Amino acid sequence: MVAMAATPLTAAATSTLESAGVTTLVGTVVNAAGLCHAKTVPLSKMSGFANPGLGASPVWHVFTVDQSGIALGGAIGVVGDQRIRVDLDGLRILGDGLAWAPGSFFSQDGAPDPFCSRGALTRVEDRLAAAGLTALVGHEMEFVLVGPDGAALPSHLWAQYGLAGVLEYEGFVRDVIEAGTAAGVSIEQFHPEYGANQFEMSLAPKTPVAAADQLIAARIVVGRTARKHGLRVSLSPVPFAGAVGSGAHQHFSLRHDGVPLFSGGQGAQGMRPAGEAAVAGVLAGLIDAQALLCGSILSGLRMQVGSWSGASVCWGTENREAAVRFLRGGPGNAHGANVEVKVVDPSANPYLASAAILGLALDGIERELPLPAEVPVDPGTLSPDERSAAGIGLLSDDQAAVVGALAESSLLRGILGDAAVDSVVAVRRYEHEHFADLTPEQLAERFRLAWSV
Repeated sequence: MVAMAATPLTAAATSTLESAGVTTLVGTVVNAAGLCHAKTVPLSKMSGFANPGLGASPVWHVFTVDQSGIALGGAIGVVGDQRIRVDLDGLRILGDGLAWAPGSFFSQDGAPDPFCSRGALTRVEDRLAAAGLTALVGHEMEFVLVGPDGAALPSHLWAQYGLAGVLEYEGFVRDVIEAGTAAGVSIEQFHPEYGANQFEMSLAPKTPVAAADQLIAARIVVGRTARKHGLRVSLSPVPFAGAVGSGAHQHFSLRHDGVPLFSGGQGAQGMRPAGEAAVAGVLAGLIDAQALLCGSILSGLRMQVGSWSGASVCWGTENREAAVRFLRGGPGNAHGANVEVKVVDPSANPYLASAAILGLALDGIERELPLPAEVPVDPGTLSPDERSAAGIGLLSDDQAAVVGALAESSLLRGILGDAAVDSVVAVRRYEHEHFADLTPEQLAERFRLAWSV
């Protein structure tokens, strides 16, 4: 990875990129629907892409997943212009003459744009710092390999987590790791998953904005590599109706003045009081935040008990059916104790998802919320009375209800701002209004490649 620390681009930095064969910079932003948009410039224009940036309509925030719609309304219309500025500190060389950098939205006068998802996560990271807290976030990326037209690939040799999957696509697997390493994407593991032709990649933890940037870089690496092998990558939550869905789980850990909050304490599973409160905050706000984490028209098909999607609103140590899974520190966990939010899926904007999760954790700490009792069993095996007694709720598979909860949430509006919340509500309501009548099979077919890059 090449990091550019200064703007405008210096002659020495330009020379470094030229010597690496870079001729073209792709800058990306992610909108409220989880769609990745891009602008491209030649190397000679990189400095201007960083500052003052390139123009873009405000409607970029509300492009919808059907490839043609725009969820206009409120503060977003056809009038106005914004600037997309790439962050050269995050620049990565992708090979074949391409470099990539993450972008953020600003107004024409240089003020941060309230609709910008990367800006929202930056604000949450700043709030954590002001409270003496630092966070690390680790992303998981699940995806399904499909044909160039989205068709299912043969899976006769496929087995859950099987070696056959690696060998069937060994060239793809090798090239992803090589390209990821060259681009500075820290891949911790990469393996076949439960579903047919499904893979999972785990990325090393980083600070929140850098971690989300790394996830976008990883998606680009995987997407480019798949194309070179005559394949495509589906980042749909449910690529095929009735089959295994794909998650985009997020792990996070917190420290206060350098002291870990999820270990070294006397609380549940060794958590310190602030760590317990952080987990309690995530659980308390999960229903309000669901539209940000897994709110697409397809997400409800994945959000089912027994599918390891975390549909039950509870926490448990190494409990893959709980919405919030706690991982102990120790010899088998080099990164230390951390928390996994399992409900996030690939249709979510990862910047907004991280901002919501960390913002809820901070809210729990600030309000000193008590941690509910741990659920040490599969919550799906409990009777309704047992679930009720334990206070275990269920996340909804009704998109209208999920989006409505976010729209009415003063908590999430306080964390992200009205602009970010309203844009997510707008694009998800558009999906419901236009596509709620489709069958699961029709939805899966229609949107199999909607979030692909």
